[in-house]
Amino acid sequence: MAEGGKLTHFDGKGDAHMVDVSDKPVTARIAVAAGAVKMQPETLAMITEGRAKKGDVLGVARLAGIMGAKKTADLIPLCHPLPITKVALEFTPDEALPGVRIEATVKTGGQTGVEMEALTAVTTAALTLYDMVKAVEKSMEITDIRLVLKDGGKSGRYEA
Repeated sequence: MAEGGKLTHFDGKGDAHMVDVSDKPVTARIAVAAGAVKMQPETLAMITEGRAKKGDVLGVARLAGIMGAKKTADLIPLCHPLPITKVALEFTPDEALPGVRIEATVKTGGQTGVEMEALTAVTTAALTLYDMVKAVEKSMEITDIRLVLKDGGKSGRYEA
């Protein structure tokens, strides 16, 4: 985040610090992030047909993504702990990729946005999906993790 062309996570001396959001108004905020896990068609079929030895791959990845969003402030040093009001993950098997597309939506009513929570949800879900089937395919690629939407707060709406 930049104010007047300078990065806000650094003070006047250049030292990292947590941004003071105490004067910001509480507003409804939303962020949506996306990513994908590329894999061989056989691995994708194993996941979609429920044949993975570790169980429900997408169900476990969904829970991991939710947990990741809730733990973001513990993982990213300068993130504020936020009262998250919604975390939802969607998994879309895509034979053209081939792989699984992941989208996370995170909401809060707070003084700062939930972009990092949405990105962490996607990343955690992708890592969990990889972990669940790595015995079958170690060459999977976690890719294209990005913010696709954020709304709320002073900077308004961003859409990729």
